[in-house]
Amino acid sequence: MVPVRLTGPRLAIREFHHTPEDVEALYAVFGDPEATRYLPFETRDREDCADQIEQYLEEAHQEERTVYRLAVTRLADAEDPADAAPIGNAALGLGDRRSASLGYALRRDVWGRGYAGEITELLCGLAFGALGVHRLEARVDVDNAASVRVLARAGFRPEGRIRHDVRPGGRRHDSYRYALLAEEWPGPAGR
Repeated sequence: MVPVRLTGPRLAIREFHHTPEDVEALYAVFGDPEATRYLPFETRDREDCADQIEQYLEEAHQEERTVYRLAVTRLADAEDPADAAPIGNAALGLGDRRSASLGYALRRDVWGRGYAGEITELLCGLAFGALGVHRLEARVDVDNAASVRVLARAGFRPEGRIRHDVRPGGRRHDSYRYALLAEEWPGPAGR
């Protein structure tokens, strides 16, 4: 496995560590009903979060890696981002024909600081750069106005509405589908 390490102006994205600190950090996101409100699963307990990190590391060690579930840390929290406690997670799932999907989730106390936009930019850089993706897509709950804004600012274009998208517990809720093509991506900020 070649570990993923991405660095932005304020954030770093790295592989999760199977440590009590990373488990607790993931639980701070996935155990919070408000933070998981728009995610495609219900809240998780600490044991589930430990199991998730174990799965993330197994996926990272696959010979042909198709899933990247990564820890998001703040550069200001440690000299080395590998030592910082995560404030959220970022995900890229590779699909067929040089496509991928992206997602992210953050701890509620760090919302509203522009971190989701920075995560999206870093994931676009990984997808369109090293991974050679041509098409990147995201699904977002129609009520998640903040993520809709993040995707629009990153250059993603709306492609339609998925009616009665299945959610945890059999609930149905509509989602929007957004996509960005490699030639549409403006590249890293400041370029």
